[in-house]
Amino acid sequence: EWTMKTSTVFLLCMSVFPGFSQGRVVREDETGFAECNVFFPGQVPPEGFTEPFHVKICQQYNKEPRFATLYSTKDKIPLYSAFKFTKPAQSEEENWLVEPQVNDPENDLREMVREADIAGTVANLGANQALTSDYVGSGYERGLLNPSLLNEEDFQMATYTLTNAVPLSPALSKSWHRDIGKVVEQALIPHCPKKDHLYLLAGAIPSSVRVKGKVTVPESLWLAACCDAPEGWSLGLVKKINDENSLEDLTVGELEKQLLAGVHLFKGSCGEAKQNQVKREAILQVVSQIRSGEQVGTSDNQETKDSGWVRKVAGIIATPFIKLLELLIYIFVELVKFVFYFLWLVVKRVCGTVLDGVYSLWNGIVSYLKAISMVLISIPYDVGRVIINIFLGFLQIVQDMVSLTYRILSIPVGFVLHLAAFPYHSICAIPSVLKDMATGIGGTFSLVIDATATVLHGFYYLAAHIVKRFVPKGSSDD
Repeated sequence: EWTMKTSTVFLLCMSVFPGFSQGRVVREDETGFAECNVFFPGQVPPEGFTEPFHVKICQQYNKEPRFATLYSTKDKIPLYSAFKFTKPAQSEEENWLVEPQVNDPENDLREMVREADIAGTVANLGANQALTSDYVGSGYERGLLNPSLLNEEDFQMATYTLTNAVPLSPALSKSWHRDIGKVVEQALIPHCPKKDHLYLLAGAIPSSVRVKGKVTVPESLWLAACCDAPEGWSLGLVKKINDENSLEDLTVGELEKQLLAGVHLFKGSCGEAKQNQVKREAILQVVSQIRSGEQVGTSDNQETKDSGWVRKVAGIIATPFIKLLELLIYIFVELVKFVFYFLWLVVKRVCGTVLDGVYSLWNGIVSYLKAISMVLISIPYDVGRVIINIFLGFLQIVQDMVSLTYRILSIPVGFVLHLAAFPYHSICAIPSVLKDMATGIGGTFSLVIDATATVLHGFYYLAAHIVKRFVPKGSSDD
């Protein structure tokens, strides 16, 4: 679903911003960053960043392209910013900007604007890019991949866009800008004959940590430099987030292996196989000096060289004393840290014990009050239950007494009623008895008559049968 929505945003960007002029957003599979292709050697941007949430932005300010950024709407941080070294401005002015078309491709704003000026006018503001509110109170600064200190005034203003910022701790942000500034000014610029042929890519590798669950904290920062002059060279640098003093130098090919599979930062790796090894070694020596904190000179006149030798001799003589002083300072600092740490442990243990005691006491008080409350609450319930049981028992006693009284009184009343009803039933039974006697006598007399008649009829039938059997028959007249 996210991929479909993102693809829809990209298609809308293509239809709303034909030609991708002024702060345009384009997809990775497009040919490039339009006007911002000038920030890549051979006008060919890095290859291999093909995820649908990778958004190309041609960062423009005052209607002019200032640098190019590949932005991750998933992590809400830039994956890299491509720029060239310009004459740094004397002063910096932080005025943070946003790219409205990353969130709302249908708006009429064509370049970066102040976040405060578009609040409420841009749809889905903050859905695909970080906002100032994502950093407030987080402990992280908006660290610039393209450092403002390497840019002139208008370019410098353009770097203060949230699509060029990643979450960095204050110390790491300061260290990154300091080291990159020194590397570019003291190591890279002096060894690239044509300043406008020095191409810089500053990037970040996302980690799994997010600020306020929105903006991804980088795992490491990196810088890739390419000088495509006749005697070209390239260089990669990596700074780990967990070590602000780290600054690892490596080839561009080695740097690409730490990024996504199939990534190529420069066209033809900026002639990495044919680069000037002498210049590369000189650059690495300067980088090593910067990493160790030494001052690097850029003047070629003899006076500067002599001063450099004097400083070196003085440095050799003073180094043991400086190292001893550093050791003493280190020991003192460690002792102070140990004392403070010991005091902290003591205070922590005492406070922990006191807090545990207070917590246990509080739990005991709460449990005691809870038990008392339950008892007090149960008293009215128990009293009411006893009263109801007493009342029910009283009602049962009354019922039993009424039942017993009824049974006692029902015995004589029944006897008297039966005794009083006896004459009535006796006298009333005489007619019925006489009637039954008369019926019995009549029935007996009728039975005797019927029996006599039946016997006579039988004798008559027998005599007639004998006569018919034994007396000869005569004529009909006889």
